[in-house]
Amino acid sequence: MGGERIDFFVSHAGADRAWAEWVAWQLAEAGYAVELDVWDWEPGRNFVTAMSDALDRADRVVALFSAAYFDRSRYTTEEWSASMVHLPGAGQGRLVPVRVEEVAVEQVPAVLRPLVCCDVFGVDAGQARRRLLDAVRSSRWPDGEPVFPGRGSPAGLGRLGGSGPRLPGSVPRVWNVPARNPEFTGRDQMLVALREVLAGGDRAVVQALHGMGGVGKTQLAAEYAWRFAGAYELAWWVDAEQAGLIGDQFAALGTALGCVEAGARIEAVRDAVLGELRDRGRWLLVFDNAQAPGDIAGWLPGGGHVLITSRQHRWAQIAAPVEVDVLARDESVALLAGRVSSLTQADAGRLAVGLGNLPLALAQAAEYLAETGMDAVEYLGLLGTRAREILDQGRPGSYPMSLAAATQLAVDKLAQDDPAAAALAGLCAFLASEPVPADLLTGAARELPAGLAARAADPIAWRRTMTRVSGHALARLDHRGLQMHRLIQAILRDRLSPEQAAETRQRAEAILTANDPGNPSNPAAWSQWAQLMPHLLAADLAAANRDLRGLACHACWYLLARGDTRSSHDLAATLHPQWRERLGSDEETVLAMAHALAWALQDFGRYAEARDLEREVVDRSRRGLGEDHQSTLTYASSLAISLRELGEVQAARDLDHDTLDRRRRVLGEDHPDTLNSANNLAIDLRVLGEVQAARDLDHDTLDRFRRVLGEDHPHTLISAGNLAADLSALGEHQAARELDEDTLARRRRVLGEDHPDTLASASNLAIDLRELGES
Repeated sequence: MGGERIDFFVSHAGADRAWAEWVAWQLAEAGYAVELDVWDWEPGRNFVTAMSDALDRADRVVALFSAAYFDRSRYTTEEWSASMVHLPGAGQGRLVPVRVEEVAVEQVPAVLRPLVCCDVFGVDAGQARRRLLDAVRSSRWPDGEPVFPGRGSPAGLGRLGGSGPRLPGSVPRVWNVPARNPEFTGRDQMLVALREVLAGGDRAVVQALHGMGGVGKTQLAAEYAWRFAGAYELAWWVDAEQAGLIGDQFAALGTALGCVEAGARIEAVRDAVLGELRDRGRWLLVFDNAQAPGDIAGWLPGGGHVLITSRQHRWAQIAAPVEVDVLARDESVALLAGRVSSLTQADAGRLAVGLGNLPLALAQAAEYLAETGMDAVEYLGLLGTRAREILDQGRPGSYPMSLAAATQLAVDKLAQDDPAAAALAGLCAFLASEPVPADLLTGAARELPAGLAARAADPIAWRRTMTRVSGHALARLDHRGLQMHRLIQAILRDRLSPEQAAETRQRAEAILTANDPGNPSNPAAWSQWAQLMPHLLAADLAAANRDLRGLACHACWYLLARGDTRSSHDLAATLHPQWRERLGSDEETVLAMAHALAWALQDFGRYAEARDLEREVVDRSRRGLGEDHQSTLTYASSLAISLRELGEVQAARDLDHDTLDRRRRVLGEDHPDTLNSANNLAIDLRVLGEVQAARDLDHDTLDRFRRVLGEDHPHTLISAGNLAADLSALGEHQAARELDEDTLARRRRVLGEDHPDTLASASNLAIDLRELGES
């Protein structure tokens, strides 16, 4: 154990930092040597090592018991359990339990329940201090008062400037923060992070909390003020939505401070109040719902702490921007289950997903369900069909307006300020709640409304338009594009007439088809496919037009090429019966989707189902499109694979031979489809024992693939794997090994370590090594 001994290490959950600072201050003022992480551990230090060192040096541990303290995911579990271990010479009672809030018995670990706790909550500061000091006194302490190491003589903290922190929960005399929300849930990590950066000083003393409407920025700022009220001598809340009214609110602050006379001019108010604040060291200002940095800059005194809440994100010139996002899923579930006693955890989870973890929407849903007795299933159904109406219900008192009303207000203001930006927001409402990249829209400029299309050719104008959408808090904007919350999307869609909705949906679908990345088997296009997929899946594919249906078929093949057979199967299995019901079994895109479904079944090893489905597809395609049609030959090639896998190898060979001949005649020797047929026929030959013929065909096919598609294309690598199998079957194990090694390296680079084809290459190489005695 290194370092000087200390009397106490204060163990606490991050959510109880205010209590930890108060307790540590009282102990240090009483002359004890205290270590507190937020005071003594420098930034960047390894937390686990620092905690271990502190526990080694400390004679005793003051543990601040709260509900958060016993969360098993926190390091506090290790701290109190280590404190229970008897250390030679440390005596008994190493752990000093101090309760800072009421904790249900079942939340306390069984081993700690017999301990007598000191309660410091629910009493005034003087009584709490006496209880704390009584709890830590013990006969093993020296008669003389210990000196706090490195901090001067006893009571040295008081000499460092200012008074100590007040008892947490008490508020300063000058205080106008809105009433605390007793049902505030979650955000512990963000509150602790805010406290740490504000207490760290420098430029971080001004923090701008920004995010979409309903995400809980104001609630977060208010909870911070209440939770850390004891650390401030004054805290003042300024409604900053209308910049012209800020001066009046500062005049009220000046009156409360006694530095402004009634009727003083605004400039005199500004000078007096800012000067008074600069002379004080512990104050908090909150500018709520601020619109622009210019509205606030002249009211920042410096020296204390400032929180700004805003839907805007452009605060870097005067503050450190902090984005407030939706709640974590477990926090959403806790909020819902805590307010609606009839909700099961499963139903609360489903509601959290449906509401996208948006705090205002969660609070409204909880209020509405508790009031009406509606169950989760019915509420989610209404959310899908009448989103704007249901999201206007159940507004909690802690919010000024419902999510639907706030969204309506924002979009009306945007339409007034910039109609083209409002049109952009409307289009985003019909895409996915994933980022919408700028080039997804600018690349389809002719599909955009006229006013918006005119801006697509100018990157500056386009970025300005995107910024206006995000500036009205209808979406977030970052390097990936605009991202709109699903509930905001639903409200925007519901506000449109049926005709307007149909027109906007058609534009969104046209934008998707205009962004077709092309060949889904080409890895060079995969990044574009990944970008497009969430928006394609958000479209109404069941009722899609022909172009969009074709794009959906290609999407299934992209998923298969990436090795995501399950997603491809599920998409095809959903759309095929829907399209067949609407369009008939012989329609071309219905046949194409059936083919994609059959291929996914093959990948799952369900060859009999695949054969039956593909046989029907081939028959229908031959009748409707002709035997030499490119699609017919593609379906026939797939049918042959199922036949071979089911042991009907001769039938597979005959079909593959016929398909290869037709493709050579119709498409030419070097067409990729022709080469795929050659691959398949070679496999049939090898299975039938005609290995040399298979080798010759595969060698020629691989040469052609390399020339046509390149050495790293997935089809080329399939061909290389087939030739390696021929070589191995002919006893040429070293040649097979070299080809399999090269193929494995390329597949790892192109497809990734976990792609099924990569794993197949690894298996083939292992066989080669075993044959060569390198097992």
